[in-house]
Amino acid sequence: MKSSLDNLYEISMLMDFYGALLSQRQQDVMRLYHEENCSLQEIAEELGISRQGVHEALKKAENTLQGFEEKLGLVARFRKQDQLLEETAKALDALAAERSKDNGLKDSLLAIKQKIISLEE
Repeated sequence: MKSSLDNLYEISMLMDFYGALLSQRQQDVMRLYHEENCSLQEIAEELGISRQGVHEALKKAENTLQGFEEKLGLVARFRKQDQLLEETAKALDALAAERSKDNGLKDSLLAIKQKIISLEE
């Protein structure tokens, strides 16, 4: 079972990748709830809808985002690439430490690592 922090992180990732595909109303509700920490009542008052309407819009938006991820898998792909980049950077560190006497090779390995780090940014 996911903690609320894990769930918040997951929703944040889904919004980063697919948020623009939601309707403007769904984007507004998600932003107010997840980014601005507004209560359901505060969102309802701001958008002129019922508290229940806000709750339903949140659930529908979250389900829609999860549906996009199930079909497209962009977040999973991003996570896998990020993990591979991290593992590669660690392997390069180990090689550089192992070959510390060969300055040319060490410099080349560290340059490759810097390129990998720049991909993560």
